[in-house]
Amino acid sequence: MSRIKLSEEMKDNIKARLNYSEEDLEVFLKNPKNVDVLSKSLKLLAKTIEIEVIASHGCNSQHKVGDKFYFDGAGNLITKLSPKKICIFALAELDKLIFAATELIYAGADPNQIRFNKASCTDIGLKCGGWGQIVMKMKVVDRK
Repeated sequence: MSRIKLSEEMKDNIKARLNYSEEDLEVFLKNPKNVDVLSKSLKLLAKTIEIEVIASHGCNSQHKVGDKFYFDGAGNLITKLSPKKICIFALAELDKLIFAATELIYAGADPNQIRFNKASCTDIGLKCGGWGQIVMKMKVVDRK
């Protein structure tokens, strides 16, 4: 893992952002994985994770094919770009895709090369006893 030298300003920013004490910061910085992630975090800032609905049938939340949910590179929902309402049972299934994308970015790999880049909401669909179902596909794009 790469070791970067953190400036005092960077350390102060981490403390303020995470509401850390000096002791908390010391514990955080002793973990080489945390420092490695910090050294690669600028790559995440330049990415947007797009989740597009590619199939929809009987969705009670009215998600339609072509709807997109947007996340920043760290996995935070960008509410101003996403639909006004998003089904929690769709969102709940996206954590694995977003986690995989960020891990690939940290590893220096292209997150769009992930083989299993689709997820389905937790509803099993009308034919299997549910109400409806949506299928979503992930893509990572450079932020404009």
